[in-house]
Amino acid sequence: MKKLINDPKNVVNESLAGFAAAHGDLVRAEYDPNFVVRADAPTAGKVAIISGGGSGHEPLHAGFVGYGMLDGAVPGAVFTSPTPDPILAATKAVDGGAGVLHIVKNYTGDVLNFETAADLAAAEGIDVRAVVTNDDVAVKDSLYTAGRRGVAGTVLVEKIAGAAAQRGDDLDAVTAIAEKVNAQVRSMGVALSPCIVPHAGEPSFTLAEDEIEIGIGIHGEPGRERIKLEPADAIVERILGPIVEDIPFTSGDKVLLLVNGMGGTPLVELFIVYRHAAEVLAAQGIEVTRSLVGNYTTALEMQGFSLSVLKLDDELTELWDAPVQTAALRWGR
Repeated sequence: MKKLINDPKNVVNESLAGFAAAHGDLVRAEYDPNFVVRADAPTAGKVAIISGGGSGHEPLHAGFVGYGMLDGAVPGAVFTSPTPDPILAATKAVDGGAGVLHIVKNYTGDVLNFETAADLAAAEGIDVRAVVTNDDVAVKDSLYTAGRRGVAGTVLVEKIAGAAAQRGDDLDAVTAIAEKVNAQVRSMGVALSPCIVPHAGEPSFTLAEDEIEIGIGIHGEPGRERIKLEPADAIVERILGPIVEDIPFTSGDKVLLLVNGMGGTPLVELFIVYRHAAEVLAAQGIEVTRSLVGNYTTALEMQGFSLSVLKLDDELTELWDAPVQTAALRWGR
């Protein structure tokens, strides 16, 4: 195993310290317990939003802390949910008196630990709501979940809900916007190679040189099927089909298309994927009016990608376009 680490036990703390030092104008980090908040947190009278989960998916979630998006993020150990204590500490740190929204990916540990933290926060007088993201169409009831997994569509929920909070919406309205985005986004991924969790020191699963896994999860969970490697266009069609069929998306829809790298896929390949995905959608009368291409929800160094398609309307488009200033997303400010 070749990794740029010191001691596997210190990976998260050292990475968090480096992130905070690199982006001190945007965030501040706490280490006992670990969490990240906006440098100006809390903002009085503003609904606060936090998210979190296992590390190894960077820039999710800490990379999206900042103006117009998250107020805080809670990193657990690699591919492991944070415990309730840091979630509670982050909730208290960002609360500006207007309530706090937890955006939680649908993994059993994340859901249980965020629920516990919300109960503890409520006991201290903080109004907490939660939206559980479950955009992955690949499988239901996987190794880590009851129901569908929360994957890269979570980024879109965080951005759009963050914009609603930034413009001054109340907690009910921000929660409703987050639920709407989650209901209208669908995702699916593919792996060309496994990843290596630092404390494990070996690949999380095995693939032959000529094999790929269709419908992989962001922790290396199994997908729908394992097949022989195909050209990029054929792979795009395999995973875009189930996405479009699920809501379903129909002719006349305007959508945001996210091509998300899993950490080890170069941009030159991701743009090949985007090119054909946009062509396939256009052939079905589905208009891509907003797009995002890059590494936003990764699985360490896994080679592969996921596609997310979000059905847009005027309000969601306006909120997507609203100014944002985070380490990983920034425009308009």
